[in-house]
Amino acid sequence: MSAAAPTACLALADGTVFRGRGFGSTGAAEAELVFNTAMTGYQEIMTDPSYAGQVVTFTFPHIGNTGTNPEDDETAAPVADGMVVRWDPTAPSNWRAAEDLGGWLARHGRVGIGGVDTRRLTRAIRRQGAPHVALAHEPSGHFDIAALVARARGFAGLEGRDLARDVTCAQTYRWDELRWQWPAGHTRRTGPGHRVVAIDYGAKRNILRCLASAGCEVTVLPATATAEDVLAHEPEGVFLSNGPGDPAATGAYAVPMIRGVLERGVPLFGICLGHQMLGLALGARTVKMNHGHHGANHPVKDLETGKVEITSMNHGFAVDSQTLPDGVIETHRSLFDGSNCGLRMADAPVFSVQYHPEASPGPQDSTYLFDRFVGHMRAGGASAA
Repeated sequence: MSAAAPTACLALADGTVFRGRGFGSTGAAEAELVFNTAMTGYQEIMTDPSYAGQVVTFTFPHIGNTGTNPEDDETAAPVADGMVVRWDPTAPSNWRAAEDLGGWLARHGRVGIGGVDTRRLTRAIRRQGAPHVALAHEPSGHFDIAALVARARGFAGLEGRDLARDVTCAQTYRWDELRWQWPAGHTRRTGPGHRVVAIDYGAKRNILRCLASAGCEVTVLPATATAEDVLAHEPEGVFLSNGPGDPAATGAYAVPMIRGVLERGVPLFGICLGHQMLGLALGARTVKMNHGHHGANHPVKDLETGKVEITSMNHGFAVDSQTLPDGVIETHRSLFDGSNCGLRMADAPVFSVQYHPEASPGPQDSTYLFDRFVGHMRAGGASAA
């Protein structure tokens, strides 16, 4: 850390204070603090709607060196409330860079702090759980620490909060953009495909691209869509997206919709919050995790094949595998802590995973799951996962 005077402050609800140098927007935000271990993809992480209500600590020290560009946004603007990094972001050095990280954050009203001992902070999160924090950037370096700690303590937290309503789309739309490929970048799909309704609880764009690239005609519906809304599109398959907040809160309106779709025997695939929504609809319960899973290097074991996949994860709640009812099979498990990472129905083409097979960022070990979903639709929903 250089001798430059601190211009940013991270105050934890327990009174711990980290000082550093601010970048991005000025101002302050209160949120839950999590850490992410990914070595790449900070832009995708900051624009992932699943991070609503959270500030992200990046354990990888070199954040900002590839800049930002419009193609890597997972939604229209950053959703995470702020970021914490070890080294101050440098000028970008990448042929795709269109804007530096600090300018991009400032333009979208998001605060960053550099020069923080992120190892110490990460150890504290692992020991004590994801804390509530207030993050402030003030060029003068003058902070009312007591007021910031009070703001952190006043943060409502994520338990009991339905944040999907805050990040979902406002109206139904069609999606046809394909996954990025060299040298053309993102192109559009053409021709007929399997009709898929995707429920947007905070959907990442690359999930929708993966569905389109797998041969799906994707229609995206808001999180509050009913079973009647979904079935009116005569889908061959229904997809439940990722998203933020407490699944039990979102489940108040999502679970009845999912159960209505299940009664019609339509193939169904869920990711992240969608996985948790499916678990609730089938009769399981969800629990708040100590510090969650956030990174692109999480080993998950397929309990049916014995295969281990390295996956991208981002979740603070999990399905309690001990509450899965008869007829629902646990298919995947985290090798970090043994938590549930996948399930399927024994007698229906219905399955879900807690991790992110679309990556962005992260490894692509699990992209075959999109083809599995298409296979169920191709079979007319007649066979189980």
